[in-house]
Amino acid sequence: MFYLLFSVVCSVLVSVLLKLAARRGLDVAQMVTWNYLVAAGLTAVVLQPPLQALQSTHAPWPALLVLAVVLPSLFLVLGRAVAVAGIVRTDVAQRLSLLLSLLAAFLFFGQTATPLKLLGLGLGLVAMVGISLRPRGPAVAGEAGSWRWLLAVWVGFALVDVLLKQVALSGTPSMAALLACFSIAFVLMLAVQLWRHASGRSRLNLRNAGAGALLGLLNGGNILFYVHAHQALPDSPATVFAGMNIGVVVLGALLGVFAFGEPTTRWNRAGLALAVVAIGFIAWG
Repeated sequence: MFYLLFSVVCSVLVSVLLKLAARRGLDVAQMVTWNYLVAAGLTAVVLQPPLQALQSTHAPWPALLVLAVVLPSLFLVLGRAVAVAGIVRTDVAQRLSLLLSLLAAFLFFGQTATPLKLLGLGLGLVAMVGISLRPRGPAVAGEAGSWRWLLAVWVGFALVDVLLKQVALSGTPSMAALLACFSIAFVLMLAVQLWRHASGRSRLNLRNAGAGALLGLLNGGNILFYVHAHQALPDSPATVFAGMNIGVVVLGALLGVFAFGEPTTRWNRAGLALAVVAIGFIAWG
């Protein structure tokens, strides 16, 4: 269970770092770039995925290339969502993306719609409504439209999950696919940052690179510990899945409220409670 706990902590600390980046004037795009270099290195060294699978004629390169574009774009969206909507609501929106993933599994991947999963789906949709409501009071810049960023997080993470399912159906090992995506994402983002630097839009500097390396350690750590949690509990995948998602929702809420003073309404808190119940129903359904 320690692997699962470490994975939860790394996932929430990603949101914390993005929140602090907005306050400290760090360039999130540069951070995301170096994050993928570090995450790719960790994946290659620690997990040592079988890269020969990517040389197969059946390797799903179209899906991998789309993922390589979607992943860094989603990271930028996540950073903006954390800045304007807060850690509490963003982490819940991220974890409730499994509702759309589940719906896609029912419609396109032949998964059986059990009563508990359908109940979890319904509760999760209600939870999203409650969570997306903005607390009353004066809004910070951009906060009035924070629901749009939450929606983008919700849809974006579901899209990533659907693409990963397509990759899995091809028989390509998931860690090899992720290493390929991380590597391509780094090359694409580095090209963008070099263009921004050359055009004077944003100068490359060590401060952003250092923050990006830390982001990569947390991002990579989240993945590595999650994989090890599944390996340590091979007969309890639902426990790992539910523990990860519920743990991130609860710890993110505690940090957002008590460490950053993020305001929540009764509707937000009700949505948070419903989200935990929905995730449980989906995991054990």
